[in-house]
Amino acid sequence: MNKGIFSFLLFTFTIFSAQQKPVQIAFLSDVHFQDLYGSFSDTDFKGIINPKTGKPTILRTMDSQLHSTRIFNENYLAFLKALDDIAAKGIKIVAMPGDFSDDGQAYNLRGLHKILNQYHQKYGINFYLTTGNHDPVGPFRQEAGKDDFLGQDGNPLGIYSKENLGKTTHKIITKDIAESGYLEILDELKDFGFYPKKENLFWSTPFDSGSFKNYSYEKTLRNADYSKRMYEVSKGFSVPDLSYVVEPVKGIWMIAIDGNTYIPKNLNENPDNASNYKGASIGYNNVLTNKKHLIKWVEKIMQEAKINGKTVIAFTHYPMIDFNDGATNEIKDLLSEKKWQLERVPDEDVAKTFADVGLQIHFAGHMHINDTGIRKIGGKMLVNIQVPSLAAYLPAYKILTINSPDTMEVQTEVLNDVPNFDELFPLYEKEYDALQKDQGKILWNKDILQSKSYHDFMLFHLKELVRLRMIPDDWPKDFVDKVKKVNGEDLLLFIQNRNQLKQQGINVENFRKWNFEDLLLDLYKFQSADELAKKDIPTERLKQYQTLEKLFKENQSQDPFILKLKSVFKILSLLSNGDPADHFEIDLKKLVIRRL
Repeated sequence: MNKGIFSFLLFTFTIFSAQQKPVQIAFLSDVHFQDLYGSFSDTDFKGIINPKTGKPTILRTMDSQLHSTRIFNENYLAFLKALDDIAAKGIKIVAMPGDFSDDGQAYNLRGLHKILNQYHQKYGINFYLTTGNHDPVGPFRQEAGKDDFLGQDGNPLGIYSKENLGKTTHKIITKDIAESGYLEILDELKDFGFYPKKENLFWSTPFDSGSFKNYSYEKTLRNADYSKRMYEVSKGFSVPDLSYVVEPVKGIWMIAIDGNTYIPKNLNENPDNASNYKGASIGYNNVLTNKKHLIKWVEKIMQEAKINGKTVIAFTHYPMIDFNDGATNEIKDLLSEKKWQLERVPDEDVAKTFADVGLQIHFAGHMHINDTGIRKIGGKMLVNIQVPSLAAYLPAYKILTINSPDTMEVQTEVLNDVPNFDELFPLYEKEYDALQKDQGKILWNKDILQSKSYHDFMLFHLKELVRLRMIPDDWPKDFVDKVKKVNGEDLLLFIQNRNQLKQQGINVENFRKWNFEDLLLDLYKFQSADELAKKDIPTERLKQYQTLEKLFKENQSQDPFILKLKSVFKILSLLSNGDPADHFEIDLKKLVIRRL
């Protein structure tokens, strides 16, 4: 072959290969960062001394962790482990879809800034954040505090931003525990997506009238100012919106949608009254009614992306698609629409609205669950990928690999092992000893301190959360009392006799190994981890659930109790058989998802 032709072909192949190199983005949601080793700017208190490490530590009680849908302490260590994993994989882009802090306090924001900056400096990782309902809790700064920090004597310690707050006798006062508003968050974390950087190929907000073709960094920097990122949420009430779109690498546009909608409670109040705004946890349903400018903006971005050959990935704190795998109506009928966090389920209009404007790929958090939702509407497909939390079961993050504009791969990276996850356990021992002296308290299960891995610890957290909160809050007491001592064999015998079961080859004795409380825990495992929950449930029991689901489905009894059990198994079946949520490929040309 002619040497010149060979060199040309090699050069062409090299350029083509460079253009085709996959782009990877890691998604870390609901980190709920609380700085265990932070400090306050206006008090010398640095926490209580941990006998295991000798370090002063600012931590919350185990009792508070086990009544919450998230842990507050060990997730600090899990966050570092996830960042180390991401760095080792050579991934340079990390998106964080909200609740990156635990209520946006100044000391937590400073600690988060420090860590993100360290990983940026050391590994060249660029972070892109968007806000969740815990950062900020409301649009403007407000006085706050918590009464469940751990004190030196094992009893709860209050830390508040003002003296007249809180109920605890022992308290620390610091302005750094107040809940920051948008302004404070923007000032502290502007380097992590909220403001443009010179190296960005494009950056814009919903309030910027410019386009990709006439992009100017200097002009965009001026438009990124807090004062220019306000909208009227209700007549006379203007609040910030920190949404932005960025091109971190050539050809990829990331839309960071600020899905927080802070609606005033009283229209006659002062618009600057921070306490006069409802929380944002409902998510996109309120965007459709009170934040319509975002829909027009996303439509504009999608049109510009198409013209300029850009691949668009959106991320927000809130889901765009129902995350209950088709079980929402069944759950509503069984438990009522006020239970199971059903108020957070987005209306179908949300998916339709964003699919109509051309959005295809969306990553979300908020629910602390692993899930994939798909909607095909009028020849278009929207895929909503729920990123699990590092602070809940199953602790994990997602990696998106963009192989081409039409084919993408999503992989779930589970954090089974976290170095030093148990380093706070001696402090919890002290708390437990103090709790035992309080006769009015329901004790948490001390066996959690025997956990051998972070995975085991988070599974135990779920188990205690279900026992202490989910069952009492979600399930009717009369139903729970009735099934409390029921095992798998009893469930079979509710609907068939022994002879009938024997004729079908069902060995009823094998069903005695688990009880209804085990079933309820498994139900919440599937809600949280989707298909990955199967690794934490015995294979034999999974098969037995399928048998029971089939038998209850065929049963014609109208007995209210049997109908409730029938509903439980239907929900279990739906939650355990959803769309791929572990490792899968998205084909945007054929509009299909394939499990890998």
